[in-house]
Amino acid sequence: MTATSEGSAASEASSASAASAAPPRFVEALQQLGLDDLVPRVRRFPEATRTAAEAAAAIGCELSQICKSLIFAADGVPVLVLMDGASRVDVELVRRELGAGKVTRAKADLVRETTGYAIGGVPPFGHRTRTRVLADRSLLEHETVWAAAGTPYAVFPMAPKTLIAHAGGTLVDVREQSPEPSA
Repeated sequence: MTATSEGSAASEASSASAASAAPPRFVEALQQLGLDDLVPRVRRFPEATRTAAEAAAAIGCELSQICKSLIFAADGVPVLVLMDGASRVDVELVRRELGAGKVTRAKADLVRETTGYAIGGVPPFGHRTRTRVLADRSLLEHETVWAAAGTPYAVFPMAPKTLIAHAGGTLVDVREQSPEPSA
């Protein structure tokens, strides 16, 4: 190979990796939402960003800047809860918010069936089926949050208000509160 063709090959490989940072289904969802400009901002990592801690470490951001997309079953009906990465969802608060009898964490097969994505890679929008979305107010504490981009190896940045709007989310307070220290 000549130096010119090597440079050209490297350029093509770079373009190909940029184009493949997000899975095609997620790219298509972004395009349908008019978010084409987000596609080049998707970042892919060689190591998994399946957990909020892994994602924050890979990105170099605060744990609370990660937007977790969590699927629960409210009386058997899937619901998406968007929560900051440093917090846990209070299932009882979700139950009250939805007026449901019982709320549980969804099993992996229900997550995939509902969203089209595996746990650890579920984005906040672009799912296979339309679900009710609850977004915890804690996400609004940051200018930018990072969310999964359809695979456990890819994330994207977005302003939380914009992310919640595109997800069709309702702002709620469903974050588990730390117990008060006893005197």
